[in-house]
Amino acid sequence: MNPGYWTADELEAFGARSVGSNVRVAKNCTLIGIENMSFGENVRVDGPTVLSASVDGYIRIASYVHIGGMCFLAGAGGIEMCDFSGLSQGVRIYSASDDYSGEALTNPTVPKRYLNVRTAPVRIGRHVIVGSGAVILPGCDIGEGASIGAMSLVKKNLAPWGIYGGTPVRFIKKRSQRLLALEAELMMREDEDLA
Repeated sequence: MNPGYWTADELEAFGARSVGSNVRVAKNCTLIGIENMSFGENVRVDGPTVLSASVDGYIRIASYVHIGGMCFLAGAGGIEMCDFSGLSQGVRIYSASDDYSGEALTNPTVPKRYLNVRTAPVRIGRHVIVGSGAVILPGCDIGEGASIGAMSLVKKNLAPWGIYGGTPVRFIKKRSQRLLALEAELMMREDEDLA
């Protein structure tokens, strides 16, 4: 069953902070705190995905970004996805996490004074691709062009243009930068089409 996609106009009417052209979000997605979300141009979010940006948080999605189905983005501490980045199906990004040590209570039903939530922004750099089922924890900055394999656990910053995988994630090898030339060609052709 194809639920269809909300258009940029509909997302603006729902209260999104900003929405560029050619933005499509599947109608079976859950959008919590849409007023704290922004979408660039040429964005597609497949469902059922959850985008959650609480009162203090945000989710900023730049241009040419794809988020595969069944992803979960918890933006309480802030999530930024830069141009040409993408998430495969089932990726989880957490910008906040409970204290699992036993020194504090956990879960959102408990008053804040009894919690010890770690909140830190997550940044997904330009041309980053994250494989299916990967988990990214609070405070991670994923450098430009990094590639993260399926089912990986990311709990530290990753340097640009590397291929990473594993639990926890580790460097495997350098990633090709040929895609930068392809980006330049795409942008040139789009400029020609506008002229």
